[in-house]
Amino acid sequence: MVTTGSIAEIQALITQFKSEGKKIGFVPTMGALHEGHLSLVSAAREKADIVVCSIYVNPTQFNNQDDLKKYPRNIDTDKSLLGKNGCDILFLPSDEVMYAGRNTISFDFGDLNKLMEGRYRPGHFSGVGLIVSKLFNIVLPNYAFFGQKDLQQLTIIKKLVEELFFNLDVITVPIKREPHGLAMSSRNERLNQKEREEANIFYNALIEAKSILTKGESVSEANEKVKALFEDHKAQLEYFEIVSDHDLLPKTKNYLEPDTVLCIAGFIGDVRLIDNMYLYGN
Repeated sequence: MVTTGSIAEIQALITQFKSEGKKIGFVPTMGALHEGHLSLVSAAREKADIVVCSIYVNPTQFNNQDDLKKYPRNIDTDKSLLGKNGCDILFLPSDEVMYAGRNTISFDFGDLNKLMEGRYRPGHFSGVGLIVSKLFNIVLPNYAFFGQKDLQQLTIIKKLVEELFFNLDVITVPIKREPHGLAMSSRNERLNQKEREEANIFYNALIEAKSILTKGESVSEANEKVKALFEDHKAQLEYFEIVSDHDLLPKTKNYLEPDTVLCIAGFIGDVRLIDNMYLYGN
C-alpha cells in the first residue's frame, strides 16, 4: 500500500493507473476504522482495479468543536487494517493540504440539509459537500463507496454528483452491525461496555417501528411506540423520522412505498449516534 499526503503524488499515481485502463474505486473515511469501513473497502476491491482510501477528519463538517476534538484517531491501526484489506493507495492529507487557510465556499442542498441531521447539525452538510468535492477532484474515481448508515449524507452526495456532473458512480454499501444490532460507528469507541448495551435501544426501536408498520398500523402509532421506548431509558432520543430515501421528506400516509426508510438519532451520554433501516429491507 502506498501512503501519501501529497495531491501531486496521488494524482500522478492515479493518472498512471488510468492510462493502463484501470478503474479506480474510492473509499473516503475519517479514520477510526471498523468492520463497516472495511466492508466498503471490500466492495471497492470487488468492483475496481485499484482501491484508494482517504483518512481525513474534516473540520468544516463539525458544528461542535468539542466533538471534533474528541473524534477518535487511530492512524497506525487504521493504516495496518487498510494494508491488510486490499487498499492500494492511502491518501492521508493534512489540514494545510486540504484547506491551505482557505474556507470561503459553502453548499446549500435545499431541504436535504434542513431535515433530520441538518436540523440538529447546522453547517454539517456544507462541510461534507466541500470536502467530498475536493476529494473527488483529487482522486477522480470511477466509483465512490459510502455506507447506508449515513443515509442523509449519502443522499446529499448523490445530489452533489448529479448537479456538479462528477463522472463517477456512487455505490451504497449496507450497514454493518455489532452482534446485538448496534450500527457500527467510529463513535462507538467512546462507549463503554454498559453504554454499548444501552445503545442497542436505537436498533430495537427501528425493529419495533418496522414491525408496527409492516402489520399495517399507522405512522402515528409507530412514532408513539418509539417515543415510549425512550421514556424510562438512559438514552436520549433526538429524532425518529419515517422518510423517502430520495428526498428525505416525511411519510404520513399509512400505505408506505418501498423507498421508505426509518431514521433515528440520539445520545448515549455525550455520544451522538444515528441509525436507519429500510421498511422493506435491511
